[in-house]
Amino acid sequence: MRGSAGYAPMIVMSTDSRRAALDLLEAVRTEDAYANLIWPRILERWSLEGRDAAFATDLAYGTLRMRGFYDAVIDACSTRAVADTDPLLLDICRLGTHQILSMRVPDHAAVDSSCALARAMGITDAGRVGYVNAVLRKVAGHDLQQWQDICTESLTGDAALAITTSHPEWVVAAIRSALGAHLGREATDAELTAALAADNLPARVTLAMRTQQEPDGTEPGRWLASARTLSAGIPAQSALVRDGAAIVQDEGSQLAVQALLAAPVDPPESAWLDMCAGPGGKAALLADAAARDRVGLLAVELHPHRAELVRSTVGSLTPSPIEIEVADATTRPWGNRFFDRILLDAPCTGLGALRRRPEARWRRSPADVRELGGLQHALLDTGLASLRRGGVLAYVTCSPHVAETRGVIDDALMTHEDIVEEDVRALLPHVPDLGPGPHAQLWPHLHGTDAMFIALLRRQ
Repeated sequence: MRGSAGYAPMIVMSTDSRRAALDLLEAVRTEDAYANLIWPRILERWSLEGRDAAFATDLAYGTLRMRGFYDAVIDACSTRAVADTDPLLLDICRLGTHQILSMRVPDHAAVDSSCALARAMGITDAGRVGYVNAVLRKVAGHDLQQWQDICTESLTGDAALAITTSHPEWVVAAIRSALGAHLGREATDAELTAALAADNLPARVTLAMRTQQEPDGTEPGRWLASARTLSAGIPAQSALVRDGAAIVQDEGSQLAVQALLAAPVDPPESAWLDMCAGPGGKAALLADAAARDRVGLLAVELHPHRAELVRSTVGSLTPSPIEIEVADATTRPWGNRFFDRILLDAPCTGLGALRRRPEARWRRSPADVRELGGLQHALLDTGLASLRRGGVLAYVTCSPHVAETRGVIDDALMTHEDIVEEDVRALLPHVPDLGPGPHAQLWPHLHGTDAMFIALLRRQ
């Protein structure tokens, strides 16, 4: 059955929409670009708005998400292996396959427009254009469900789920483990499928409001009064974002900041720390609260360009500027200063944000988990060493991977005898299904947020 992107079956969108989508795939493949960062510039370059922009976004992001499955389909329709196919031709076939199997584009329009796209990219050889035509005509011979059955005919378990849900098999295994830890039992295939399928649903743009208003063109968030979702449009073009009245931020990230701010700390408070502040969304919310409470905030960021993003995101809305330092947080650049509240939004694999960063699943590997683990442990040790007695530190990752979440916290508790873990669930009583605690795990399929992990540690 075809997808339900909302486009009338006989409407053929502009060629520029397909060129823009191909530009994104090429940038991700050749420049290691982040789709969510480069996509607004591509839309602007091709002057796409309204339905053309919506079509291009669905085409580009949907193709990135489902690349693994589409490659299996293309492989079954081709006389050459996907690995041996010209990358540009393969990207064009992927875009055509997405239109045929998951969008309301007539088969002939998807095939013809893909061949036209190849020619527009300077591919004039009849054999290469004919390859696109032949592959996509075979793709059109079956619907989505039939192709899932065909491509998994000889597979079982995680290997089959990796194909049907378009995730690397190691990610399927990691999510199975994390979901089992969350449930306190082994996850069923149906529960695992629901969690993986949620990664393939486009996430609505969520705003964190920094002013008391309920603006037109937005709808209430699910968990927080300060969260609003954009009904339509491009975030960068929103007057709310341009004016600094709101920042683009997933509601899960907002909940992490709320948990840190809601934790009781004996007064007086004088200093807060954001250890890995870029690009600045959480830092802005902390800055707003720090200004209200007349507390100093130090935001540390390793990369200069991300530090500038922090400065830009915080903007002029906060009455007193925060202190922003470009430094490696593992070296404790703040010296012997101690802090009442510390946010450690640790660098991670980002497996919890695959709805928004569709290419991340193909970019990451198990080696990244091991490499990032050392950094996560080092950052947490440094943060805990700078926490004053009675103070709290929120350890946050946008990944549910057990090695990046519970594993890091368990190791820290064994190393630091004066540190205790507090129940995050008690600070978010309106949010259900946060797991067995004391930490909290959010999930796209349960909470409609990124899969944020939140742990709260206190120095006794």
